[in-house]
Amino acid sequence: MDERAAVVGFWRGLRLPGLVDVHTHFMPDQVLRKVWQYFDAAGPLTGRPWPITYRTAEDERLETLRSFGVRAFTSMLYPHKPAMAAWLNSWSADFAARTPDCLHTATFFPEESAPAYVHRALEAGARVFKSHLQVGAYDPNDPLLDDVWGLLAEAGAPIVIHCGSGPVPGKHTGPEPTARLLSRHPRLRLIVAHMGTPEYRDFLDLAERYDGVRLDTTMVFTDFSERDAPFPREELPRLRAMGDRILFGSDFPNIPYPYLHALDSLTRLDLGDDWLRAVCHDNAAELFDL
Repeated sequence: MDERAAVVGFWRGLRLPGLVDVHTHFMPDQVLRKVWQYFDAAGPLTGRPWPITYRTAEDERLETLRSFGVRAFTSMLYPHKPAMAAWLNSWSADFAARTPDCLHTATFFPEESAPAYVHRALEAGARVFKSHLQVGAYDPNDPLLDDVWGLLAEAGAPIVIHCGSGPVPGKHTGPEPTARLLSRHPRLRLIVAHMGTPEYRDFLDLAERYDGVRLDTTMVFTDFSERDAPFPREELPRLRAMGDRILFGSDFPNIPYPYLHALDSLTRLDLGDDWLRAVCHDNAAELFDL
């Protein structure tokens, strides 16, 4: 059986209409190529070989996701310096307009102009935002972001936030900066990318403490991640109990293994079909009103 048939068989076996993937990357071509070059060089944030499994043209990547039965996905993109986010948001708005199954994604960076362009993105219909504390190397509690977080909390817009310290710690990664952020903006709808790898327990704690916090499964539980940052098996009962707060994410196309492996890795947790249905489709479908 080829991979596409196996992925479709996975969600059909769960009696789902397809998958929702909250953590996929589509970016301007020149930006994505630089990201791929970084992975190819095993940069300091990865430190190990990281082959890109789906290194194809944009239209081919879209066809791959659709052939897998992914009903909705995102265009996660992020700036690493000032005066970049507004341009990325302009690109992503155009991408969403021509890609109806992509959830219109936007981003931001701590800079004076951030509240204005985040407001414009919301007005233009942005449905999810991306914050990458590791690559952006910024403190989520930077005063320049206070109005941004306020806007996003008021709008109820989900934010996929890379705030865990994996694959290597950053100056502002780890649970403490995010905990401080939530103490000031408790209504934020944060989706903790990679389940906060490797500080899984701490971010599960935050999800229990704040109703708006969710976690995505991106790369977690796969053989690739388990080698360096294994999920603590004693936390599986809590993971099962929090099944309504977990969302499937893949990191497509920038993954060093087949897409199917991410789904198989969830299945082998043995948390039950109801849990898989919620994680792979229903939770995100409810969050984004699909």
